[in-house]
Amino acid sequence: MSEQIQANTGQEILEVLKQISHNQEKLLEGQQQAWKLQREQVEMARTQFERAERLNDRAEKIQETSARMVSTARKAMVVILPIVFFLVIYLSWLIFR
Repeated sequence: MSEQIQANTGQEILEVLKQISHNQEKLLEGQQQAWKLQREQVEMARTQFERAERLNDRAEKIQETSARMVSTARKAMVVILPIVFFLVIYLSWLIFR
């Protein structure tokens, strides 16, 4: 009878060890999936960062172009406004003369 108990206990231990092994395999599969997902998320973040960098560079170029345009317009206004003012005064003088 004690051999029977030992055989049953051995079978139970073997079953428990098989279940542990099976659970470890499932856990490893889950970890592999989690690592794969993390790699995909890192790649997605890298792609988004690169895109944001390109957009930022483009925005900087647009701002530089805009700043040059505003600077040119200011310089032109220094010349144009006195001429327009002079022409308005001259036109007024011609009308009221």
